[in-house]
Amino acid sequence: MGHRIVDAIIEDGQLKYVGEKLPAGRLEVHLIYDTTRERIAKRKVKEIVKRTAGIYRGIDAAAETRKLRRSWERGVWR
Repeated sequence: MGHRIVDAIIEDGQLKYVGEKLPAGRLEVHLIYDTTRERIAKRKVKEIVKRTAGIYRGIDAAAETRKLRRSWERGVWR
């Protein structure tokens, strides 16, 4: 099964815009969106980085965690 990414706008629970024609029939989707109300737990981020740190030798997990966290938050908390 392949995956495609399509731009869409959902406003007040209603689909308002889709970037391209969708196939007929039923679609199963995962919605991913940015929010300023939720913070990613520092412990969870560190755990993810530690689990994946073996991929690259010599990685500094703490520095990488800070870098990832800054990029995910996109300046929302400043």
